[in-house]
Amino acid sequence: MSKQIKSKNWRMGIARFLIAAVIGWNLQVAYVFLLFPERFLSGFELSGLPGEAAMRGMAVLFMMWNVPYLVAFWNPRKYRVSLIEAIAMQSIGLIGESFILSTLGTGHALLRTSIIRFIIFDGAGLIFLIGAFLLTNNYSRK
Repeated sequence: MSKQIKSKNWRMGIARFLIAAVIGWNLQVAYVFLLFPERFLSGFELSGLPGEAAMRGMAVLFMMWNVPYLVAFWNPRKYRVSLIEAIAMQSIGLIGESFILSTLGTGHALLRTSIIRFIIFDGAGLIFLIGAFLLTNNYSRK
């Protein structure tokens, strides 16, 4: 096996690992929000059955958002558009959460903490996805 092929395989493996980590984080959040919504109500200043429904709705959104991530994971080079979509989605999340945080006053400490966690979460995911993009962008398509 040539050095170039070994390099391609190594890069693809690392890229897939980075994408898988983001998928894993997203699905873990979806799982706990779906099955244990009551644990997270106070962090979003929600309560009761309507709050649980909102948390479960967020879980469904986390699952839906993973579709392009899963396609990109399958083959980040071949399905480059899906990887770019995942990067765009992660960027929108990071920017949107940062905006939401900026609109909160000095109160709402638990809510602020929850939003900051999502900012960190999406920031790390964005770094991982950009890393996967760069790793799969540096070799020829042949």
